[in-house]
Amino acid sequence: MSNFAILPSRATAEKYRAAGVWRGSGPIGDLRRWREEIPDAIAIRAYRAEAVGAELCSVELSYADYAHYVERFAGALYELGVRPGQVVAFQLPNWWQTGALLLAAMRLQAVLAPIMTTIRPRELERMLARVGANVCVTVDEWDGFHHAAALREMAPRLSELRHRVVIGKANDDETEFSSFFEHTAWEQRHPVGLDDASEDPDQVAILFFTSGTSGEPKGALHSHNTVHAGMAGLGEPGVGQQDVIFTPHALMHTLAYRSTLLSLWNGACRVMLDSWSGKRGAAVLAETGTTIMLAAPTFLQDVIAAGAGEPQRLPALRALICAGTTIPRPLVSEVPRVFGVPLQAGWGMTETGLITLTRENDPPGWATHSDGRPCNGVEIDLRSDSEITRDQPGRAFVRGGGVCLATVGRDTGKVVVIAEQGDGWYDTGDLAAPDGRGGVKLMGRAADRIGGVFMIPVNDIESVLLGHPGVADVALVGYPTDDGGELACAVIAPTTSPPVTLVELCEYLGDQGMTMSYLPSRLEYVETLPRNTNGKVRKELLRRWLFGEAALTE
Repeated sequence: MSNFAILPSRATAEKYRAAGVWRGSGPIGDLRRWREEIPDAIAIRAYRAEAVGAELCSVELSYADYAHYVERFAGALYELGVRPGQVVAFQLPNWWQTGALLLAAMRLQAVLAPIMTTIRPRELERMLARVGANVCVTVDEWDGFHHAAALREMAPRLSELRHRVVIGKANDDETEFSSFFEHTAWEQRHPVGLDDASEDPDQVAILFFTSGTSGEPKGALHSHNTVHAGMAGLGEPGVGQQDVIFTPHALMHTLAYRSTLLSLWNGACRVMLDSWSGKRGAAVLAETGTTIMLAAPTFLQDVIAAGAGEPQRLPALRALICAGTTIPRPLVSEVPRVFGVPLQAGWGMTETGLITLTRENDPPGWATHSDGRPCNGVEIDLRSDSEITRDQPGRAFVRGGGVCLATVGRDTGKVVVIAEQGDGWYDTGDLAAPDGRGGVKLMGRAADRIGGVFMIPVNDIESVLLGHPGVADVALVGYPTDDGGELACAVIAPTTSPPVTLVELCEYLGDQGMTMSYLPSRLEYVETLPRNTNGKVRKELLRRWLFGEAALTE
């Protein structure tokens, strides 16, 4: 894709600026501000896994350092020919260099294309070809995979890819990052200073690829303003310069990217960890004095397990926000006991940013019953041909300043401009019901729907089953019957040997008051459920596995 000339209408821009969710500047303006006002304050504290032990070590960048490296890296990209509107792709771990590189590309008004390090060559080549990347910055080897070698092999087939930059060992036809980017004063040779930077926060600035767990992966085209609006709800705890924000997700992922800009927006400190484990996460939380943590449920479960469920000594922690996938019911009660703060639930998507969030004034344990009320500037419309209830939820449509400008199919290349579809309403593909307090409760993905006229509430059943002592992890997947109907199969990772039986699970659900027609009629065991790096169960793979069409290791 070579044309990202997609802009919101003047009326749309005025509407969201009046609502206070869009701005007239972007992240470079934020960095410039804090460099001047608090140059010595810590902007980034980045941990390398091999350095996390008895004594934690990290690289710290002040706001002055941050600004310096952004200018230097921008100069290096400029030397490689990067200009406004061109695409720079990144496939990097959570290192301090990654954060500075993203902003350096922003400084040049390039379009960023972050790609998870878990993406392998087949998918990577499709993504780079689809966006027409001119430069790709990668790592020589990470987590046992040779990224630079894979990119080298496909490069001749990528006609628009001019430069490959490698952090680590590079070949002669590649740009070695350290000497070229870190140790060459390109900022003295090229017009890349922050003081004379211009930003149009309404232009396409970044493209995130969705995980594609329910269909073809899409690229979501965002501006600085749609990203800003989509993270505005994360600032509701009152983020300020005193805060330390930790998001363990990969920086190539939308949540981690947004929390990085949330820190920059407020002059706070952003904590990074490049290789996750519950033990490392607990150590980093304690060492940094984290005040706000944003994470999917699996990360919190790992920290709790690493500490054997004992309370953590985290006196600075004041907000813990969990979003991205189904929150297990037991976790809602475990979080206050272990971390000393209530769990706030949020619902968000790559295409929309944060949509809903539970609030501090909600009843205790409300995250069990709700995914929260709409964030500022967000509208939700639940649609159905019949009455919407928890048993029969509606399809959720969203409209607001955080919705991306457009989507593009990774494989088909089909571009959909959101403003041109249904008066700007975006079909999330999620099923939800009102929570009784002005918010919603997610009931599952429409693509994961099980049942016919009467739908089985997948999320509800999974959440209840996670409370069974014999279930470590669970996913409910539909399978066809001989009469053309569909029933539910529970795929569990058991905690006991022998494992819990189907009869025992159904009795447990019945004791919880679950409708009999919702109960699973089949049970399968796995050692671990297949999940992507964001913690979402790969149900499309589970379905194919149930039908004998795939292995869970693919």
